Amino acid sequence: MESNRQKKIASVLQKDLVEVLQNAASEGARGVIISVTKVKVTVDLSIAKVYLSIFPNDKGPELIEGISSNAPLIKHEIAQRTKHQLRRMPQLQFYLDDSLEYIDQIDRSLKGLDNPLEDPDSLEKRKKK
Repeated sequence: MESNRQKKIASVLQKDLVEVLQNAASEGARGVIISVTKVKVTVDLSIAKVYLSIFPNDKGPELIEGISSNAPLIKHEIAQRTKHQLRRMPQLQFYLDDSLEYIDQIDRSLKGLDNPLEDPDSLEKRKKK
């Protein structure tokens, strides 16, 4: 169960991360949309797990890698913005949130667009990794 403090910190971080990452995306990667879908802060407030949804999907892994390698810079930028709200800035860990892609796949299946009987190759995609 998340404490109110964890929720408050997560919401402050989410708001600022949206601005920082969208500014970076608009400078570096044209046509890419990055949204911060969720921020979870650990109980000891030392780590913030940041879940990002990236469009187009195929750019996701590459961008997560780039964002993760710039985590110290992003952390510094967020720390500057939140210095009056947060005493200690948590370490940022970035993850790809593929839930929207998953929902889209379910939607396609329900509409009969991905029929494994007609396209046996689509079964490969459904296997657990």
